[in-house]
Order: sequence, then structure tokens, then C-alpha cells
Amino acid sequence: MDFTLEVIPLPVTDIDRARDFYRDKVGFHVDIDQEVMPGMRIVQLTPPGSGCSIALGDSIWEMTPGPTPAPGSYQGLQLCVADIKAAHAKLVERGLDVSEPVQYAPDDGATFMHFQDPDGNGWAIQEYRRRATEPLHQLLADLKRQGG
Repeated sequence: MDFTLEVIPLPVTDIDRARDFYRDKVGFHVDIDQEVMPGMRIVQLTPPGSGCSIALGDSIWEMTPGPTPAPGSYQGLQLCVADIKAAHAKLVERGLDVSEPVQYAPDDGATFMHFQDPDGNGWAIQEYRRRATEPLHQLLADLKRQGG
């Protein structure tokens, strides 16, 4: 049985401001922006090429047990790109305040840049050059066909 990570609820103070930020500055696609049941609005956005989305909602935390995370409390969310310099240029062009890429080692996967959303939720973007020729969704499909 597969257990796929597909949606991460993200705590924000203003759904419209967060939607606009992730759509316009980071380039996420808006999949859903509607009241899914009376009194519950959900905005779901997906990074291009990703199998995992973020969900913003005004009542989303009422559906899950446990404490409600504070807006800005999520740190270490991570995106991967095949070309970090091209990604940096595109994000800067969109007006995103993103750090310069830093290479911590010459190995693939060791270069990162960072940004925060308007509430302070922190993101890293990792360069993983291998994804240009080996997209994750293709690797997973191949493994499944091979029985792995």
C-alpha cells in the first residue's frame, strides 16, 4: 500500500495575501480556492512539477486533533529544482525576496537558497541537478513497475 504525502496545511494569518504570495511570487498553481463546506474556505496551491501541495484555510485546523500551529511557525519546508541559478533569476524577477544560492559542497544536492512567506514560514530551495534527467515522478513509476 502506498502512503503518499500530497497536502501540507500551512498556518497563515491572511489567506488571500498568502494565496497571492505563493501564486504571484513563488509561482505555485492555485488548484482550489473555494468554500468546500459551509464556513470552510480552502485554498490549495501546488508548486510546478510537484506531487505535493500546500493548503491554506480559515477553519482547517478545527478538523485535526492537537494544537493549532501559529502562522509563521513552519520552518524547513523544502522545494527542489534542477537549476538553482535559473530558479533564483525567475523568483527575483517575480519580486520574491530570496537569498542568493549557497553551495555547501560540490556534490549534487548541496546548494540551497531560502525565503520566507509574509507570515514568516521558512522555505529552502535545494538544487538537485539529477532531477533534470530523472524526474521524481518518473523514478517512482519505474520503481512501482519493477515491484519495488
